[in-house]
Amino acid sequence: MSSIVIVGTQWGDEGKGKIVDFLAEQAEVVARFQGGNNAGHTVVSEGKVYKLHLLPSGVLYPQSTCIIGSDVVVNPGALLAEIDEMAANGRTVTNLRISDRAHVLMPYHIRLDGAEERLRSASKVGTTGRGIGPCYQDAAARSGIRMSTFVHPERMRQALKQQVEYHNLLLTKVFGEEPLDFDKVYAEMQGYADRLRPFVADTSYLVNQALDAGKKVLFEGAQAAMLDLTHGTYPYVTSSHPTAGGVCVGLGIGPKKINKVLGVIKAYTTRVGEGPFPTELKNAIGDQIRETAHEYGTTTGRPRRCGWLDAFGLKYAAMINGLDCFALTRLDILDKLPEIKICVGYNWQGRKIDSFPADLDILGQVEPVYETFPGWMEDISGCRRYEDLPLNCRRYVEAIARLTGTKASIVSVGPDRQQTLVLEESMF
Repeated sequence: MSSIVIVGTQWGDEGKGKIVDFLAEQAEVVARFQGGNNAGHTVVSEGKVYKLHLLPSGVLYPQSTCIIGSDVVVNPGALLAEIDEMAANGRTVTNLRISDRAHVLMPYHIRLDGAEERLRSASKVGTTGRGIGPCYQDAAARSGIRMSTFVHPERMRQALKQQVEYHNLLLTKVFGEEPLDFDKVYAEMQGYADRLRPFVADTSYLVNQALDAGKKVLFEGAQAAMLDLTHGTYPYVTSSHPTAGGVCVGLGIGPKKINKVLGVIKAYTTRVGEGPFPTELKNAIGDQIRETAHEYGTTTGRPRRCGWLDAFGLKYAAMINGLDCFALTRLDILDKLPEIKICVGYNWQGRKIDSFPADLDILGQVEPVYETFPGWMEDISGCRRYEDLPLNCRRYVEAIARLTGTKASIVSVGPDRQQTLVLEESMF
């Protein structure tokens, strides 16, 4: 048995898609354990750019079984659009399996998401508007529709009718919105169900069977540690658990079946949406990072907020995920900066604080303490070995390892697979 969990360590958008894609070539199973189409992975393969939202990144490798786990909320139309896009690029998706326990995201979830954000107004969370939160709400309220029901026409009709009636009451009486037409929703969903039915399976059994057979299994999450529903910067978080602990619930495996946890760290920090961001750079340097890296959301196109690397937050992420090692991405974006800073701690009201604060009033008031490093002022995109990196660049990588208490296993110096420097002999 050999398994790796790949998690984001910041607020998402760390480049997990590339790292998953790089390791998926070696994997026999790639399993997505949470989230929905509110997140996106950008993968570059054979000169083509793929923007994946629900499909596991391993879908680019026919030899890998790709699994959408039970804690993923599935927008069936969005998933089929991705499958069709893959087919248009000459890649037939036959290796996909969808958990029969996964909840189905419905049109009323999307409508409610927008209505709730409008009602919150100034206190909005900054959701993507894709209906993810309301779908998880229904799951927690035990009123959701799971794939096992979705693919059975009559059972789906009964469940959907009840849910459309209930959600129409919310839309019309609470939010003043127009109601949904049940017949139209059912016809649309039935068409999706007919196409997705062959992919639906008991994926918990499939994953455990693969692990027990000694296969190489890659666990892939969306979003990141700081967006975890419980351990992130609540309420500016996602509605699921993108930390390593979410693997067990999201795929139905025991914790002893996880061999390694790899955290993906971007060489600087970004955030989309609302909430405190201690190292945010609201200046020319932040703008330079954003434009150099084209930091705009894969799913929404929203500009990302940019700032220095926050090692104090990373140490917290390393703790709650139990990181064994990290992959550092987008290091090349810093090539032209003469001076680079890393946040090594927070001061609040004139004193150092020892742990990452749960209180967002405190997090919004902290003063980051920085350690400054000289830049390398060289193009590193052509480096193919860690030893080829400039000395100042290597010192930056080694400082991250020191400050987070983990080790560097992968360093990425560009978007292509060949621009990936592996420091370990074997990742699995």
